[in-house]
Amino acid sequence: MPQQIELFSIDNPCIGVCQSNKKGYCFGCLRSRTERQLWLKMTDEQKREVLRLIMGRRKRIEAMRQRQKEQMLLDFGEYEQAGELF
Repeated sequence: MPQQIELFSIDNPCIGVCQSNKKGYCFGCLRSRTERQLWLKMTDEQKREVLRLIMGRRKRIEAMRQRQKEQMLLDFGEYEQAGELF
């Protein structure tokens, strides 16, 4: 299959935070250590795959944050009801 010619280079997703969590994922760009180290050597197809993985990670993080927010609202509501007794 013929490869498509890229008109624009794929930008590095780094935002300059450059701190990793325990699993090695960057807090800023959400790439793994390996993805960060190999970025300049990757083909455009590999870079697009990494960007796709980043989007999935971002969605999972947002879903987790939403669940935590909902739980806090439930916890706060229970706390507020208990406070009305006094």
